[in-house]
Amino acid sequence: MSTLVLRLWRKLEPKPFGKRVFSWIICRKAPYFATIAPRMVSLEPGRGEATLAQRRAVTNHIGTVHAIALCNLAEFVGGLTCDVSIPASMRWIPKGMTVEYLKKASGVQRAVATPAFPPREADDGYDLPMDVVVTDPDGDTTFSARIAMWVSPKTRKAV
Repeated sequence: MSTLVLRLWRKLEPKPFGKRVFSWIICRKAPYFATIAPRMVSLEPGRGEATLAQRRAVTNHIGTVHAIALCNLAEFVGGLTCDVSIPASMRWIPKGMTVEYLKKASGVQRAVATPAFPPREADDGYDLPMDVVVTDPDGDTTFSARIAMWVSPKTRKAV
């Protein structure tokens, strides 16, 4: 598992405003995520949870959470969950995403990401699907995604 991200999460999560600070740090590293202002709720190997508050900046023309904001939320939580789930000797990058819009998304959206199978160390790269389910305040599923993550060994720098 990635020690840096998980170590940062475990350090900040119990502190006042720690989850907000962690989310802000991630958005500083990957600025596009800041457009939706996501909030990490929980993060551990094999499972991550984040939320997205409905506000004008993420609303579409019909007054619901925009589809692409939901995609962004899925990649945010899916990427972080992948990062803390894979062995430290491996790295990841998203290759694609398949999504389903199941219901109009209103209110705070809660996304839960899990890997399709336990990540493993490998000599070659492999596909690791990350499943993300987004629910509304009533617990109804509004959106689902399967993110195709490519997991491969970290390259060693020549000395």
